[in-house]
Amino acid sequence: MPLGMTGVGETNIIRKITGRDEVRQHLAELGFVVGEAVTVVSELGGSLILSVKDSRIALDRGMAMRIIV
Repeated sequence: MPLGMTGVGETNIIRKITGRDEVRQHLAELGFVVGEAVTVVSELGGSLILSVKDSRIALDRGMAMRIIV
């Protein structure tokens, strides 16, 4: 299931990241790598606030849909 479809407060393990190489590399640099736990902290105006590797990161829903959990 894409990360953008999960609910607030849910913690999931990243299974796969889709998209072009540049997109996957950018997400990896932010800490979104396969096997890492990610939690949806909140949702604000179409963007998601995510907790990954002791950091909080905002991603738009389109980018979050590329992360499969």
